[in-house]
Amino acid sequence: MNKSNCKAEVDKAQAEIDFTKNTYSVELTTSKGPIRLQFYPDRAPGHVKNFLALCKIGFYDGLTFHRVIEGFMIQGGCPQGTGTGSGGYRIKAEFNSTAHIAGVVSMARSDDPNSAGTQFFICHEDATFLDRKYTAFGKVKDQESQDTVNTIALVKTRNEKPVDAVVIQKAVVTATPKQ
Repeated sequence: MNKSNCKAEVDKAQAEIDFTKNTYSVELTTSKGPIRLQFYPDRAPGHVKNFLALCKIGFYDGLTFHRVIEGFMIQGGCPQGTGTGSGGYRIKAEFNSTAHIAGVVSMARSDDPNSAGTQFFICHEDATFLDRKYTAFGKVKDQESQDTVNTIALVKTRNEKPVDAVVIQKAVVTATPKQ
């Protein structure tokens, strides 16, 4: 897979996602433990579909949490590991009323509100100053997942980059049929 231009693969994977029939979750297996995520397709359907599709095509497998700020967030999803890379496309903002509190998953972007693509972050602690400025689209599913986020947020960093790489080894999507 060409991680710097994966739009066609993402579009194909998105076509298989059906929020009317299934509830989706993701487990990120990281070098520091599991992070299980649940999503808000009712608040940010485009972002949820984008993230699930990226997970389904293996985009995040082997990437790192390249930006870590204790008390704020952990950020991953850059194919270059620098914070400057993307999948070669952008998605439209879906700002909503979800508060950026500990455990919330949101998309990273540049100054352009419609510049999100593959980079995401998980709040370590409350960051409500981001509310309605970044698209929150999910949250960690359980305490073990938040504990992993907390562990990652406390790793030693240099210029916000972990000294020892924190790797997303695998991202697995689970679809649970709705009753």
